[in-house]
Formats: sequence, structure tokens, C-alpha cells
Amino acid sequence: MLNLNIIQNKGCRNVTLANGKQGFQFEIRNPNYRGIHASLIEGIDIVFQGRHYAPEVATWTLQGNTYTFEELSHSVAVRWALDEVATITIPVEKPVEVGVHPIDISVIIRRPYIPRPYASSPFKASEKLVVLPQHSALTQPLSVSTYSYTNDIYTLMTLEDVMAEIADMGATGIEILSEANILEYPNPSSVWKDQWFRLLEKYALTPTNLASWIDTDMWAHRCLTEAEAAAQLQKDLHLAKELGFSSLRPKFGVTSLELDPHPVWREAVLQSLDLAAQLDVIICPEIHSPTPIQHPVTQDYIKLIESTQTEHFKLIIDTGIFQTAPVDLNVDGIELKEGEQRPAFLEPLAVPMSDLKDILKHVHFIQSKFFEVDDNLQDPHIPWQAILTTLQDGGWQGWLSTEYEGMRTPYRNANQVRRQHALLRTMMNKMVNN
Repeated sequence: MLNLNIIQNKGCRNVTLANGKQGFQFEIRNPNYRGIHASLIEGIDIVFQGRHYAPEVATWTLQGNTYTFEELSHSVAVRWALDEVATITIPVEKPVEVGVHPIDISVIIRRPYIPRPYASSPFKASEKLVVLPQHSALTQPLSVSTYSYTNDIYTLMTLEDVMAEIADMGATGIEILSEANILEYPNPSSVWKDQWFRLLEKYALTPTNLASWIDTDMWAHRCLTEAEAAAQLQKDLHLAKELGFSSLRPKFGVTSLELDPHPVWREAVLQSLDLAAQLDVIICPEIHSPTPIQHPVTQDYIKLIESTQTEHFKLIIDTGIFQTAPVDLNVDGIELKEGEQRPAFLEPLAVPMSDLKDILKHVHFIQSKFFEVDDNLQDPHIPWQAILTTLQDGGWQGWLSTEYEGMRTPYRNANQVRRQHALLRTMMNKMVNN
């Protein structure tokens, strides 16, 4: 699917022009209500980086072929379909820097069925394009959780759209939610599975972590037994293996405001360790605010790891536990009234990096939770430089999987994810090259 805004979220990048000079590209959709002959395009006015670009400056790429404005004006067979993006390329003096860049455009289309004095119809749009590093060295591979696109996925975006977004950013991993993204869960059809693997290949993505749930309060009158919880866990282990995931995050029901998992968790995991080893899928409970690292819940998980000496039960760290400033955005439907206290999980825990360093050997996966990256590529809540430095110094090489949990206005998710990746890739590139 295409973005509602004429200017698309993905597809902006620095390029080298045919004459060897510097150029910049972005994508737009056809703003008309029908497809048109390309000769009806009267150009695009662009204001970018404080400079005005007249229609004759930009080139248009349609169906894989690139045309000057003059060539479009005299074309016969070239068309611009309604479901097709046009790639616009403009010359720039130097590569556009990594960051957030406002752009304003006016696409002008001539409509022959409107009287000539009024036939030229301008379609205006503004956007904040996020430019990412094209070539950057990474200290950790980057993944994205489909949770980041909550509310947009299956309304404004398909699963394939999400995968295309992830690939366009240069990320190579995808984390999905079992009951959100697997059609006919827990028994997806062979058609769905074939499509899943086809899309993984198309977008060169690796399945990283499958998020699942053990609904201990499945019924109002009783909780799951240990055997029932183990059965749910084992069902998802098989599914994770079948779909190519290397780890599974089972979220057990909780019994306290500090997210103490239901007591069945331990026996359910113990009954499933042999299967996890057989399938080579790692079971990973999540350490999530308001539960810090120095807490009985986290320490109980570590005790199980150490007592069993298993390689198939490790931890997921949610970076929200390192949050240093409160989140005052309206997050995921949580709207605080004036004077109302924030829920505990929105209060900053500011877990010290020394605590992370102490348990890194038990950490398999990191969910890169964040709430906001501003126009200057600054995150006011999560200390990314300290986190990345701790991981590098500790020699940790697992996935960092983006999990956006900020405001959910339409299309904001994708733009924010791109901002985080621009921030992380820039930081990692400097760390590698320093």
C-alpha cells in the first residue's frame, strides 16, 4: 500500500547522477483519482533544504525508466498508474546529511476535461524525510518488531508493506507477534507459510524472535495448570521453528504490579527445555519495566539458567528499563489527566549499565524500546550511546530489535522507526570508525 501523503515515507536516498554529480531521490504517489498519460504531468515544484527546484530540474522514474520533464511532456506510451510510485531525482551540491529534512512539493497535473484556464491542478504536500546512512558499519545487527507498526498494520499497511519498510532502512531482521501477524494462528496454512518464506527471501530478512503469550488467566474461574501452560509453550516452540525463528518470547500472565510471572512459568519452562534444545529455539522471557535487573523476577530466571546449565533459556532485555526521563506522550491509549500519576511502567527506572554488563552472558536478544526521536535525531528517554558502548565493550553480538511504543497517529510509526535507525546506525558507525 502507498502512504496517504503524496510524499512516501520510504525511498529517499543520496544517489550519483549519470553525469557523476550528486543527486537526491524521493518517491511520490499519483495524487490524482486515476492513472494518467505521463504527458499530462506539468512538473513538480520542490522546496528542499532552503532551495527551490523548478519543474525542469527534476527527473522522473516510471516503470524503471528515467525521463526529463521535457521527455515526459512529449511522451506517447508512458503512463503514471494510480498504484505506482514515481521516483523524483534532483541535483544537490553535496550528499544530504543523515537526519530529518522537511520537504514541500506541488505536483501539477493537467486534466483535459476541465476548461483550459483551470486544467492545471496543483497537488501540494509536505513531509519530514528521514535520511539514513547508506553505508555504515554496525556493532550489532538490526531487526524491527512488527509491534512498532501497531494500528497501521492491517489498516494502512500490509505485512509485506512492513517488511518492505524494514528492508528499505537497511535492517536485516524481523520480529513478529504470533497472534497478531500469523494468519490462522496457531495453525497457519501452507499458503500463508509459503508466502512468509517468499517475502523473507524477497526482502532479504531473517526471522529473529517470535513473540507469544501464555494466557494463565485464560478462564475467569481458574488459571492454567502447569501442564496446560507447558502445552501452550511447546506449541509455540514448534511454530517458531517451523517459521525459521531462533528464539521465542513467551509472555506469561502476571500476578503483581511488578510483573511477577504466574508461578506456572517455571515448570512450564522446565518441561519444555528438552524440546527447545531439540528444535534449537531459545526460550526468552522479557525483562520489562517496571522490573529492573536487580529484582527477584530477573534473578529467578538467571537461577534457572545456572541450575540447568541450559543454552536454550536466556533473557530478552527491553531497553525501556534504561529510560532516564518520563514519557509524557499519550502512549498506546494511555491518556493521563492533569494531576494524574503516571503508571509505574512509564516511570523511568534508569537501570545502570553496570547491571546490564553483569548479566550480558545471559542475554540473547534486545528489544530496542523507544518512545520518541526528535527532529535532531535525539532520543530524550533512552541513553543509546551508553547502551551501545556497554554492548560493544562486553562483546555482545545479538540482535537489536526496534520496538516503537510512542504516539500512534497514522504513519507516525514508520517515520519514528526510521529516525531510530538513523540514530543507531550513525552512533554505531562512529564507534566502529573511532
